[in-house]
Amino acid sequence: MSTITVPEGNPITPDLIETRAPSKLPAGHSVSPDHNLTPQTMCPAFGSLRVLTRIDGVQTAMVTDTGCLYGLTFVTHFYAARKSIAAPAFGTKELVAGNVAEAAIASCIEASKMPGTKLVAAISLCVAETAGLTEEMLPKQINGVDVILVRVPAYAIHSHPEAKDVAINALLKRYAPAQAEVAEDGVERPLTYDGSNEEEEALRRKVIMLGEVFPADPISVDAVLKRLGSGLAATLPSRNLDDYKLARRVGAIAAVHPFYGGSVATLRAAGVPIISGAPVGPEASYNWIKAIAAALKLDADLAERVAAEERDKCKAVINQFSLNGRVMVCGYEGNELLYARLLVEAGAEVPYISTSIQKSLYTAADEAWLKARGTREIVYQKTLEQDVRALDRYKPDLVLGTTPLSAEAKQRGIPGMYYTNMLSVRPLFLSAGLAGTIQLIRDALERAPRYAWMREFFEGPRPPESAPAPINTMD
Repeated sequence: MSTITVPEGNPITPDLIETRAPSKLPAGHSVSPDHNLTPQTMCPAFGSLRVLTRIDGVQTAMVTDTGCLYGLTFVTHFYAARKSIAAPAFGTKELVAGNVAEAAIASCIEASKMPGTKLVAAISLCVAETAGLTEEMLPKQINGVDVILVRVPAYAIHSHPEAKDVAINALLKRYAPAQAEVAEDGVERPLTYDGSNEEEEALRRKVIMLGEVFPADPISVDAVLKRLGSGLAATLPSRNLDDYKLARRVGAIAAVHPFYGGSVATLRAAGVPIISGAPVGPEASYNWIKAIAAALKLDADLAERVAAEERDKCKAVINQFSLNGRVMVCGYEGNELLYARLLVEAGAEVPYISTSIQKSLYTAADEAWLKARGTREIVYQKTLEQDVRALDRYKPDLVLGTTPLSAEAKQRGIPGMYYTNMLSVRPLFLSAGLAGTIQLIRDALERAPRYAWMREFFEGPRPPESAPAPINTMD
């Protein structure tokens, strides 16, 4: 096979190059299904920047090369915040000279001087990490302002949801560290609350919800928790830096998204009870409310009544707006399994789910639940090409996916919606979050004939389809 030699002398064979020439693609494809070469996401460091630039009093100092700085500054201002980002003049000269730490400190000093700064977050990307920037190289404070290091090289952090966890965990390690007491046997144990302070006692009956959620969700969750004699103390990530300092003092942490593994580990080490899962749909809402009550040692009979009432409300919504159709759920937000559970309980068939996050202990329960109810594939750290191949295998009635996947589905006459902008901007939890989402999905499923008509109008009748290939469902 002939090769192409690029200027650096690296041989590239034609079969490694993705081609989008229509004549070379399988019929009906606008994206090559044969290679996983399409860029899958922006730099994951955006997740950390998204969290940190939104916190009042936090000033970021990005330690990276000028190219990464330009791209990340643009998307951060576009999506997240109107806030300056300090950065060193960091290029090949500084890297070769070994001045990475000095450049980072200079950038932190600049950030510390900005008005209203309470904390400087030094964000270390690929180049700085490769050069060896460590936490010990940075001072704990500059000009009386706290400094933390947030390490998010793209070669180690593979999705922007997981980069959010890195940022929040860095804050928790500084502001909610594990405090230990040494027992008589010399063993360190988490410091326990002795019940001598009324304000602390009230906090110990409350919950912090860990997960970037739609603003209406904390309101509905707080209302249900107050019926139990509890309530929400805060939701992380938060715009208020003081909320992170509460994390070790509350009665429990509800980690409603499965990718906050580092933050959960830090809080668990601090002795805070952790409730995983989320109140999505009838069954999960019932179990979640009972788990909260158990963790906080609240009245069990009252918890049973509240949980059962919420479960019945969820069922009533589903009975009114039930779904009928096959849906693929393919996002990169990290909450795809939660939405899939909701759709399945509402009557939809969800054979295929893909997400950008890694498989973990915190995805296991939802994965088991979904596979027991007909889901055949759940793909972690997915690629666009895997999702395109799934279109061929499962022939869905609706695709909830990334922008390119939704475009690919529409080109085939299948209704498609951009997962992030259409679903992640809607309430999801408890009965209050069901109706809007289910109605949206039902309306989209009912539009399938229009998509088929448009495709036929522009391209003519479809050729008869061959029998689908058998699917290996073994893990």
